[in-house]
Amino acid sequence: MKKLLGIDYGTVITGLSITDEKQIFAFGLDAIPTKKLFIFLDYFFSYEEIERIIIGLPKKLNNKHENTVEKYIQNFTIKFSEKYPEIIIDRFDERFTSKIAFLSMIELGLNKKKRKNKNILNKISATIILQSYIMKKNNS
Repeated sequence: MKKLLGIDYGTVITGLSITDEKQIFAFGLDAIPTKKLFIFLDYFFSYEEIERIIIGLPKKLNNKHENTVEKYIQNFTIKFSEKYPEIIIDRFDERFTSKIAFLSMIELGLNKKKRKNKNILNKISATIILQSYIMKKNNS
């Protein structure tokens, strides 16, 4: 079975996560500069089989789309589907993932310097998005 790739897309840093082959668990993969995302994906897809990507869908509390980042995400998804038409793109509500990721960092005992590291935060956020997607898919 092919794996799933989770993406917490950011304008500067993008967090990535991946599932196991049975698509049961999500694991933090990496956080990379967004401008190098396609370079990373080209290399990554050369040795990993990915069935679909799950990209966070930024929404406000009133359920409306967060327009600031969303336009960049939409541009990314268009380019992605042109470049990798065989990989399915799903979107998943990412509300509170950054907050949950930050609280997880505190619970893990990471010091303030490490908690300010956006790479760690984005990688954890991508993992939360992907694990939430898996759980919802398995419960439906």
